[in-house]
Amino acid sequence: MATLDDVRRIADRLPGSEERAMTGGAAWSVRRKLYAWECHPWPSIPDDIRAIVASELVVAVKIADRMDGLALVQMEPDVFLRTTTPWSEPKVAFRMAAISADHLTELVTDAWRVQAPKYLRHEFDAAIADAHATAPMTPSRRDR
Repeated sequence: MATLDDVRRIADRLPGSEERAMTGGAAWSVRRKLYAWECHPWPSIPDDIRAIVASELVVAVKIADRMDGLALVQMEPDVFLRTTTPWSEPKVAFRMAAISADHLTELVTDAWRVQAPKYLRHEFDAAIADAHATAPMTPSRRDR
């Protein structure tokens, strides 16, 4: 089961990422632009979604396109929740207990990319490229 500490570990490696405690819980931003946050059962959330958010850990992230969020909800309705509020669109909320570690990493990193300025995205991409270039050759890499 994924936790907020998992989100923290992912966010800590993203350039310019900052965590803040907000009224509703933990939130992560880059250059003051929110990209991931712990959901809180606000009265403005539809009753069925509010019940889920009140009973388990739910995190939301910014996404590039509203259609991507709708696709995620349709593909994995047990993981992804329909939009909690019309504010801060586009976004998608998901149950932390149901998300895989790889998918969590992808969602948080992609959310950061949506909000991060180009120079930070380039810095991150260069760091990843350097890490791959300096990684020791394993038998599977040598055979390529």
